[in-house]
Amino acid sequence: MILRPRLQSRFRRFLLYPIEAAVVSVAYGVFAALPIDAASALGGWLARTFGPRLSLSRRAVANLGRAYPEKGAGEIAKIVRGMWDNLGRTAAEYPHLGEIDVYGNDGRVEVVGAENVDRLRDDGKPGIFFSGHLGNWEILSLGATQRGLPLDRIYRAANNRLVEWLYRRGRTAVEGALIPKGPAGARRLIASLKKGRHLGMLVDQKMNDGIPAPFFGRAAMTAPALAEFALRYEFPVVAARVVRLSGARFRLVISPPMELESTGERQADVARAMAQVNAVIEGWVRDTPEQWLWLHNRWGAKGRRGRP
Repeated sequence: MILRPRLQSRFRRFLLYPIEAAVVSVAYGVFAALPIDAASALGGWLARTFGPRLSLSRRAVANLGRAYPEKGAGEIAKIVRGMWDNLGRTAAEYPHLGEIDVYGNDGRVEVVGAENVDRLRDDGKPGIFFSGHLGNWEILSLGATQRGLPLDRIYRAANNRLVEWLYRRGRTAVEGALIPKGPAGARRLIASLKKGRHLGMLVDQKMNDGIPAPFFGRAAMTAPALAEFALRYEFPVVAARVVRLSGARFRLVISPPMELESTGERQADVARAMAQVNAVIEGWVRDTPEQWLWLHNRWGAKGRRGRP
């Protein structure tokens, strides 16, 4: 029994991981060889055809049932299919990020609120952009880069180092440090902010040691770092979303800085701020539910009703 976890780890490392990396490498090469629109279409077709059949889709169905108890099985299945389509397109568009001119005149990306990026770029202090896994969420960081405001981003590294290398290769057009989650990452975050840099955070995932904040009427464990940093250091916080309009065409919406109330009661202030953030993301998800990544274990196993 003691050796079993080690054997499982070696099995993954020396057999499964190389197979996974080979499949991902071939797919990456195929998508890179195609024009972006064709790659996006192929990625969407593959994902929406095979994704709903995977056991992982059961989590998406369960999450949708919690968020939309009024929806029937047919409606939920349609959203799940759309979710897989969006995810497949996003993956297929990775090799082409460097080709996307966010502020160009080709109609690839519509931008609303570009002046809010400029405001943070020119105010002489650090700031935080937050978003969620909606549309092609990489467009936000790409748009900031092309506006002269690189974002340091918090992310979870892939377990497979070979896949991680491809992930980083696809994002070379996006400037800014990639900061891994965890204690070491938290220290790097603070150092980044103290240097006057800006952060990009996807804050729609469950964090087991976070704080409960309402999301779709249920308590969802939420990372409080955004509110803690913003309230402690008085940084501006900007919400930004990416909407997939059709195919590989998008709308990037950057809102004005949020107003976070600071009463001196730090714990209550942080909880209130994260409730505001979750409310913003919930509004986005309700607007385009088929573009959110419902595969996250957002509410845990029970997904309790009510406010925390």
